[in-house]
Amino acid sequence: MSKASETNSSNSASVASTIRRLLSAVVSSVFNRRTARWSSLIAVAVAGTLAGLLLGGRVETPVGPADASLSLAFSPSGGTEVEVPPLGALRLDSHAGPLLLKAQITRLRPAATQSFINDPAAIDTLEKTVTDEIRRGVIWMAVRAVLAALVLTALLALALYRDWRRALAASLGSLLLMTAFGGVAWGTFRPSSVAEPRYTGLLANAPQLVGDAQAVIDRFDEYRGMLAKLVANVSELYATTSTLPVYTPDPDTVRVLHVSDIHLNPLAWDVIRNISEQFQVDVIIDSGDLTDHGSRPEDRFVANINTLKVPYVYVRGNHDSKGTEAAVSKIKNAVVLDDRAQEVAGLTIYGAGDPRFTPDKTNEDDALPSSALEAQGLLNAETLRGFGTPPAISVVHDPVQARALDGLTPLVLAGHTHQRATEILPGGTRLFVQGSTGAAGLRGLEHEDPTKINLSILYLNRTTRALQAWDDFTLGGLGEQSVQVERHLATAPAAPQPTTTPSR
Repeated sequence: MSKASETNSSNSASVASTIRRLLSAVVSSVFNRRTARWSSLIAVAVAGTLAGLLLGGRVETPVGPADASLSLAFSPSGGTEVEVPPLGALRLDSHAGPLLLKAQITRLRPAATQSFINDPAAIDTLEKTVTDEIRRGVIWMAVRAVLAALVLTALLALALYRDWRRALAASLGSLLLMTAFGGVAWGTFRPSSVAEPRYTGLLANAPQLVGDAQAVIDRFDEYRGMLAKLVANVSELYATTSTLPVYTPDPDTVRVLHVSDIHLNPLAWDVIRNISEQFQVDVIIDSGDLTDHGSRPEDRFVANINTLKVPYVYVRGNHDSKGTEAAVSKIKNAVVLDDRAQEVAGLTIYGAGDPRFTPDKTNEDDALPSSALEAQGLLNAETLRGFGTPPAISVVHDPVQARALDGLTPLVLAGHTHQRATEILPGGTRLFVQGSTGAAGLRGLEHEDPTKINLSILYLNRTTRALQAWDDFTLGGLGEQSVQVERHLATAPAAPQPTTTPSR
């Protein structure tokens, strides 16, 4: 082969190689541009969809005599959450993620509520009304959410690309994404989830609100009636609280939550935690009998104090041992008082433990409690006389011990009797006797009517330390679901009442 032929052949191969590289570069560039373009469109569709669902998926809808807020949120597990302030919430595994349906009772219409309460027969029509109103609310919320997502996606795409074709493509991607979300929810919908709710807050103490699980599964239509009943109960609670005597706490108010005689009932912690958070209390005061026998295994129950977000002032009861007292003192937010005073939440609080340790009724020392308690009360009174300024609050377990402090402190908190009472002592001291915050523990089941859960919030002026008002909370005992709130103004104190004979 001649040199010219070899040269021509070499040049042809070089040109072909160059063309292949150019074609490869062009294809790669086009592919990368298309990939980047579609990736950006997908990102715009996702961002617009998420923002639209969150912003547009919110509606207010009537639910019987109340107004409810329905909204969408994102959750990996999906489901439905119903909030009933201040009672708590219930969670249903109604469907898989990523959309969580949230419902919250926001307002009660007084006229409609009063009309409903005055006509108990209205429960028959309320069942269908509540069901229809919730269905309409959910549909309208879904329509708003879809429209908002499509509009936001289109606007975002137009702002970025200034091309209506790309805006249309991004909107189509948003519609496909929402269709996928809805398909997941529809495909995983579980009607039987209403029989398996998870309760938080005060509702955790009343799982019977939705009835027997198997009965609900077998008779799903009856759940509508149960839902109507729940709305009715909440309506009555809100109607009760709206008629309380007028008193509005202000920033100068110190809120004190008084609990007593928990007696190893774990449900008490949920009640205490929720009321302390809902009403923003500054300090919790426990007037004793946290446990039943004051044993070392019960120390694990005492450790629940550290789940509370405010200081916890404690005095020993006759069912609490010195070991119980020591276990409480190790908890970071706990303040143990035994014949001493300490300033907590701006208030000087004095406390003294019960001199007895009588965890069972066979102890002979418990048969004659008055002499020991009265003697201890006189010793505590000597301590108080040594203070330059009387403490704002004094705390003991048994009201017999409290009477010796009359005239030396404006307010004495006690428990022990499992019966709430209040009286003004002859020297001007107000004595508060709290019922059992633990529904008397297992003792609450000894009688035909279960012992109710009792606790109170006291409102004191931060400057003068004077009592202004108090709210008494009464919750139904084991197996019951009632809630009652009573407000009292300190300007009109209750008449003196005889203290109930102490229980053991």
